[in-house]
Amino acid sequence: MNDKHLICLDLDGTLLTDEKTISPYTKHVLERLREEGHEVMISTGRPYRASETYYNELGLDSPIVNFNGAFIHHPKDDDFKGVHTPLDLSIARAIFEQLEDLNIQNIIAEVKDHVYFHYHDEYLFQGFTMGNPVVKNGNLNLILQEGPTSILIQAEDEHVPAIREHLSHVYAEQVEHRCWGAPYPVIEIVKKGINKAVGIQYVSEKLGINQKNIIAFGDEDNDFEMIEYAGTGVAMANAIQELKMRADKVTLSNNEDGIGVFLADYFNLEGRA
Repeated sequence: MNDKHLICLDLDGTLLTDEKTISPYTKHVLERLREEGHEVMISTGRPYRASETYYNELGLDSPIVNFNGAFIHHPKDDDFKGVHTPLDLSIARAIFEQLEDLNIQNIIAEVKDHVYFHYHDEYLFQGFTMGNPVVKNGNLNLILQEGPTSILIQAEDEHVPAIREHLSHVYAEQVEHRCWGAPYPVIEIVKKGINKAVGIQYVSEKLGINQKNIIAFGDEDNDFEMIEYAGTGVAMANAIQELKMRADKVTLSNNEDGIGVFLADYFNLEGRA
């Protein structure tokens, strides 16, 4: 199998174990494949500041997809033409104004690696300030002066369906929204048409890698489009059922070297010196 492949990795629940580490075996397999000329890239909902540690740990020299496709860039190549697709500021402000009407507890807006909190929340602050971003607190309609890369809405579970229904009804043509689970249950909003598939398509075309040679791994609903777009879409054993139904293959869980085991078999690594 000599064709150059692009291997796309979601982080949480996929590449990372539940302890948020990369297992030695999977890391070894990825290193072997990079030595053989294949490209390994991260495709995550996280901002870059919260994925940089793992990018460096794998020794990557590839583009990265952050914010589920809203920010595509190459940390080590200034000549790579990155893409930033923020939400329209007027749409963001309209959502901010509905804070109380929709029983929203808090809203966080992110502009690349700058973070804006409507209300200061120590628990969320600890989770969303990894990588020491510029942080501001206050009325988002006053302090946010450009369209955000993403908006995160925090609300009680009982109010989430109504908030999402409102977003779908009022902003169907402007935004995409997904739910995150633990440890920070939030609704994430990005610009309409943005998803991980957009990111990996852009990167694969820049690198000259055929769609059939893209292998993507994921576990959640923000991986749907990426898994369907990839030539080989692989769901983790711990993935939600809807993703498994969309995937070409299902591998072991994120705690069982699912990525490493699948790739070693796919590329027949064990049979070679």
